[in-house]
Amino acid sequence: AGAQALRGSCAVTFAPVRAGTKEVAFVSAVTAAGVVHAVTRWCSAGNVTECSCDGSLRHGGSAGQGWHWGGCSDDIHYGMSFSRMFLDLPLTNGTGKSGSGLLAMNLHNNEAGRQAVAKLMSVDCRCHGVSGSCAVKTCWKTMSSFEKIGRFLKDKYENSIQISDRPKKKLRRKEKSQRKIPIGKEDLLYVNKSPNYCVADQKLGIPGTQGRECNRTSQGPEGCSLLCCGRGYNTRLVRQAQRCHCSFVWCCHVRCRRCETVSDLHTCK
Repeated sequence: AGAQALRGSCAVTFAPVRAGTKEVAFVSAVTAAGVVHAVTRWCSAGNVTECSCDGSLRHGGSAGQGWHWGGCSDDIHYGMSFSRMFLDLPLTNGTGKSGSGLLAMNLHNNEAGRQAVAKLMSVDCRCHGVSGSCAVKTCWKTMSSFEKIGRFLKDKYENSIQISDRPKKKLRRKEKSQRKIPIGKEDLLYVNKSPNYCVADQKLGIPGTQGRECNRTSQGPEGCSLLCCGRGYNTRLVRQAQRCHCSFVWCCHVRCRRCETVSDLHTCK
């Protein structure tokens, strides 16, 4: 019931994207990590009857050692189990032998997202003692922020591995010279090279970047040098009129002046 409710709340419509690309791998990993993160947070907050805090750590440490487990450690084990049931089970039930290679890749990328949450778990502690002496610490395990998890997966996306579209017994790298290098459980995998997102393609749902507004001074993804894909950009002056210097007049209305601003607007060629 919980899985059905979560699927209903997470219903999102995506534009068509070529299967097996590194972008799809990233979305799969982020989605799997998001399910783990959300469900685990619900468990720790007491919002789910099937789980709560992680009770396996209750007997670790002692006052003689200067610390002990306490508080409410995030029960990531339940969150990961729920994520596998929620995302992996529909794939294995709906994919036949003909899609086994793509299926194995998708399952791997889902698991990579879950492993990212587990890898970035941290230990938080609270001090106890006279005048804040920290004679004893109570510690518990907690998940990192999803922003940190997202940055980790973004780095994995940028270093994703292309694999053979005809795997034998296990997933293997496409480049024969690199096949002896093991594939890590946190690596993101893809089969097909990404399409050219700079050029519009209605069949793939790619709008392209022509006409997109960009930032001339930024070196980031919104910067004109990157967003315009080397085609350059057009600049035009834009005049905007808006209300300004408003004041309240007794009684009872607001009186404003009309101000006009002029700014540069940069759009990709």
